[in-house]
Amino acid sequence: MKKGFILVNAYTASAAELNQPKRIAEELEGLGVRMKIVRNGPSAMREEGDFCVFLDKDRYCARMLEKRLRLFNRAEAVEVCDDKMLTHLALDGFPLPKTLPSLLCYTPDAAPSEELLREAETQLGYPMVVKECHGSLGMQVGLVKDRGELMAAEARLQGVPHLYQEFIAESAGTDLRVIVAGGQVVAAMRRHSDTDFRSNAALGGRGEPCKADGETERLCLAVAERLRLDYCGIDLLFGKEGMLVCEVNSNAFFGSIERVTGVNVAKCYAEHICRTIYGS
Repeated sequence: MKKGFILVNAYTASAAELNQPKRIAEELEGLGVRMKIVRNGPSAMREEGDFCVFLDKDRYCARMLEKRLRLFNRAEAVEVCDDKMLTHLALDGFPLPKTLPSLLCYTPDAAPSEELLREAETQLGYPMVVKECHGSLGMQVGLVKDRGELMAAEARLQGVPHLYQEFIAESAGTDLRVIVAGGQVVAAMRRHSDTDFRSNAALGGRGEPCKADGETERLCLAVAERLRLDYCGIDLLFGKEGMLVCEVNSNAFFGSIERVTGVNVAKCYAEHICRTIYGS
């Protein structure tokens, strides 16, 4: 009997998060695979199956599971995508916004590094994007407009991995979300917000179907290949000289893009899993 399981975070509760495993399970069941959705925890380490669709970000759990079965996505890919600075480093050579890593501080109440502040101002200018390295849905991303706001952000985040990034004015409030599954671009959606420089649907952004041109498709496929991703959502910014890779999400929600484009993303992913594990 063909069987697998989908692992989700132990505390997952939102409808968007729960939609993802349900849809993938439905499509895999339709392809003749018996599926089970489990929450992360000690018992999850004992689950049996031909594979695991890993929808958590727990790198330790992923590494343990990968010792005995195939994960979609692989543990290393999940780990790299969950850390925005690691993603940036892994994509060296790709078109990316200018980015500087922060300095971690282990001394409470220490003043922000003057050298870091000057370097960020010199290389990136204002306004400047500040991102926590771990985060989703745009919630841990902000914009600073002057030295005072930069100092306040650095003081607040000194104990948290974060980075500073060039603000791409041409793409303010707009980006392109591209879904790659099984080495193919399966859907693309232009996202736009009238009220925020971030275009995430969770923050009020709206999507419209978009056809990725050949150059954009090649860029996205190369990104997925470099990071060894079976499935991902790639967020691209519209730069002066072409598309820039902003972020890569190994567990990108597909509810919005399915509704906007009419593409059955879950089925595309399920078919790739079956081809990989069962050869059909």
